Amino acid sequence: MSPTVPNAALLPPGVGAPATPALPARGAQATTAGGQTFASVLGEQTGGAQAPRFSRHALDRLAQRGISLDAQTVGRLSSGIDRAATKGSRDSVVFVDRTAFVVSVRNNTVITAVDSAHMREQVFTNIDSAVIA
Repeated sequence: MSPTVPNAALLPPGVGAPATPALPARGAQATTAGGQTFASVLGEQTGGAQAPRFSRHALDRLAQRGISLDAQTVGRLSSGIDRAATKGSRDSVVFVDRTAFVVSVRNNTVITAVDSAHMREQVFTNIDSAVIA
């Protein structure tokens, strides 16, 4: 039979319930004994960079403009994001072949995508770097 744990809210002041182990905060990074995060160890074991996420807007633009992504293109995009991150970039435009991807480097998220046919009309604002991947 399991022991009964009293509800701390029902106990008089000064009388505490038995201590329970603290759970990590939501969104906290699990770390290994060496201090590395799980995500970094996984990235090392799987060959490095994690594939970027795509915002709803970016997915809509990819569909509207008929931009298709294969594994090689996503790999080059991810490599470009990594290079921007090593230079301290926050928001960048990454050029892969004839497509420009505006990326939040900190969040590893593609914000929008522009193909060469629509690039003449575009002005890229609020970016601090450009990468040719």
